[in-house]
Amino acid sequence: MDTQNPSVRPHAQSRNSGKNHPHRRTSGRARPGGGVIHDNTRHTTRFTVIGNHLTQHPDLSLLAIGLACHIQSLPTGAGIDIKSLAARFPEGPTRIAAALRELETHGYLSRTRERTPTGRIVTRTVSCNQPGRRRDDDTSETAPPKRPTPRTAAAPQRKPARPKALPAVPKPAYSSPTLLQTATEVLAGLRRTDPRLLLSATDTEHLAPGVAAWLERDLTPTAVRHALTSGLPNEPLHRPAALLAHRLTAQLPPLPPFRVPNPPPVVRLPLRNCETCDRGYRGPDPRNCQGCASGTG
Repeated sequence: MDTQNPSVRPHAQSRNSGKNHPHRRTSGRARPGGGVIHDNTRHTTRFTVIGNHLTQHPDLSLLAIGLACHIQSLPTGAGIDIKSLAARFPEGPTRIAAALRELETHGYLSRTRERTPTGRIVTRTVSCNQPGRRRDDDTSETAPPKRPTPRTAAAPQRKPARPKALPAVPKPAYSSPTLLQTATEVLAGLRRTDPRLLLSATDTEHLAPGVAAWLERDLTPTAVRHALTSGLPNEPLHRPAALLAHRLTAQLPPLPPFRVPNPPPVVRLPLRNCETCDRGYRGPDPRNCQGCASGTG
């Protein structure tokens, strides 16, 4: 806006007058037909400096501009999730979520998913009051020019960091090739339910014992597949194998109750008549009783 921001220190007046800018209005008079007239008072406490590139953004909605101003006025660490903002303002979660996406698209907001040391996934939100500029950007007008530094020997290139090892998974009490094969098939089929769960052969080999530990607890492959794929976040999964390893460990069901095995059924031989002595008997010989068969009858 042409009117100076009363919250910013006054700058030195330019020697160039309005004649060098024919399109600039130097008069304080309002436009014909009405227009805003500012009655400004300089703030000395509890104020926030916000750029006109945000307040007069040509593409952002009014809700997004107002929400960005509110977020920039909050202290570090304040909650700005959709649930907190919906409880603070009369707009519903749907409109607030759309406004946050607008700010994220134009660089005023950055949201990333991070895992805490306890395994909990949280959203890290960063508010940027001037997109495209960093805090340590020395190309700003107030920063002094950098002095040329003398050339030094090239630093040795660091080896790329090894990928972080996957968390440990439970082990079955009695492993068998058939059980591990079933567990491998469960893991290989997860991508059909959610394409983000495409696992490598190394990750599958690491997770297979954990799935086998679930299967030996009287769970069907369908139940294990549902436990691993339900309730996943909507954001991209950077390490799906780590997420599955955490679920296999944290949600491991208890062992089934001990059941006493049923005794084997008693086999009763059919009653027959001996062909020699005509006595009834039960025995494996279909013709003679034990006495006649041994010659003692």
